[in-house]
Amino acid sequence: MNIHEYQGKEILRKYGVTTPRGVPCFSIDEAQEAARKLGGNVWVVKAQIHAGGRGKGGGVKVAKSLDEVKQYAGEILGMTLVTHQTGPEGRVVKRLLVEEGANIAKEYYVGMVVDRETQRVALMASSEGGMNIEDVARDTPERIYKVFINPKTGLTAAEGEDIARKIGIPDAAVKEASQFMQGLYKAFDETDASLAEINPLVLTGDNRIVALDAKFNFDSNGMYRHPEVRELRDLDEEDPDEIAASQFDLTYISLDGNIACMVNGAGLAMATMDTIKLFGGAPANFLDVGGGATEEKVTEAFKIMLANPRVQCILVNIFGGIMRCDVIANGIIAAARQVALKVPLVVRLEGTNVDLGKEILSKSGLPIIPADGMTDAAQKAINAAKGK
Repeated sequence: MNIHEYQGKEILRKYGVTTPRGVPCFSIDEAQEAARKLGGNVWVVKAQIHAGGRGKGGGVKVAKSLDEVKQYAGEILGMTLVTHQTGPEGRVVKRLLVEEGANIAKEYYVGMVVDRETQRVALMASSEGGMNIEDVARDTPERIYKVFINPKTGLTAAEGEDIARKIGIPDAAVKEASQFMQGLYKAFDETDASLAEINPLVLTGDNRIVALDAKFNFDSNGMYRHPEVRELRDLDEEDPDEIAASQFDLTYISLDGNIACMVNGAGLAMATMDTIKLFGGAPANFLDVGGGATEEKVTEAFKIMLANPRVQCILVNIFGGIMRCDVIANGIIAAARQVALKVPLVVRLEGTNVDLGKEILSKSGLPIIPADGMTDAAQKAINAAKGK
């Protein structure tokens, strides 16, 4: 789950992390009023979408008068903002953040992710903050310093100060930078975040450390513990099919291929997609119906998959452990009839009551293509998608 920049900054402030003063806005009038309330003579008008690279795409403007605030708010609100993270289709901007200007002396980068190899939170920091941090990571990775944080102690003051010095923060601001990073770690840890990125972290002309941007992603599996974070979800920024899937406890991610996949279990779903790719096909989605799929869930899964106009075949790959193959077979038949299925359907069943499940499918009268094994299923799906 992702949130907007202004929401991330609200979280940071709760943990003592300094951010510019800012106001979220949904209209041009609100943007002007926000600038008036903030005061000063420089403001930043920022598009709020769940993607990076907004500055390069024209979604961040520095205004030096209230008239410019009005002008930029009008230009950004409603625009389709295209960045390297949105894809060519872009995102329509429906929210703004109007912030006070900052006296920037130097830009840095600080981020946190969960490192799978060490099974710890990794703090990453660099002296090369700003819009080109991806280039730094690719071309000069030695400029990025890391600390793998001990979960028993958290990020210590000494570790924070060491990283601050390594990225070139002046001595007068090292202690504050360390406190900043400690606050960021607490925010990351206590909200079940999977990513926290401050780019840029800035040193101001008076040696203050300020988060000029804030990007947070959260572990969806932990959101039952954080209703206050869950309330920050912006459905306008999410794939409508993924939203529909979540309402039926289906895990769905849209992809670019033409073979829709309905599988039970994340591992089997990944293996299914890998097998399709191995034989030259392209999966249209990741869809995990879980271990307790009902007829209703299977039907909704079919509807979601078929909403993708690129889909030319559906591959159902089910291993019946807790889930019985006869139940799945009945669900498949009911779903196929309800949605008036018009694309080929390949079904591979294994596990509990598999023979009964196959018998139910064979007697259904539907043009279902049976498959035995992963290889057979993938190859038949690829051929069916090609009209063979």
